[in-house]
Amino acid sequence: MNQICASDLERFHYFHPVDIRYEDIDAQRHVNNVRYFSYMEQARVCYLQHLGLWQGHDFDDIGVILAEQRCRYFTPITYDQKIRVGVRIARLGKKSMDTEYLMCEQEGQHVLALGEAILVAYSYNQASSITIPDTWRTTISMFEGIE
Repeated sequence: MNQICASDLERFHYFHPVDIRYEDIDAQRHVNNVRYFSYMEQARVCYLQHLGLWQGHDFDDIGVILAEQRCRYFTPITYDQKIRVGVRIARLGKKSMDTEYLMCEQEGQHVLALGEAILVAYSYNQASSITIPDTWRTTISMFEGIE
């Protein structure tokens, strides 16, 4: 996983605000590690909706399935913090795409955690991987500046 510093925030063109819920806090008085994955998932879904790639109605049409995901924790997140999650697609393959996530304070530049995930283009109706649709490839490439 590549280290992303605060000066790299401009690489992320989409940010999703996250409300820290009371139930997210564990016995150590910070956000439990598994919740970070929920934050990344919600930001990813909102990113797809923001790009118009999924309308949010039919879950069979979401078009991707998660193949791998990891997170690197830097600073604990507490109940009273306001945070946001940056999402970007860093690589488009034939059937898969690499996503990066940056969790930071809502108003500041402090990086709290970094995540990565590999998504596979997937047809839930066919129950199999598919080639990334041209409309997705074009939309993502234009938004992210990927060639």
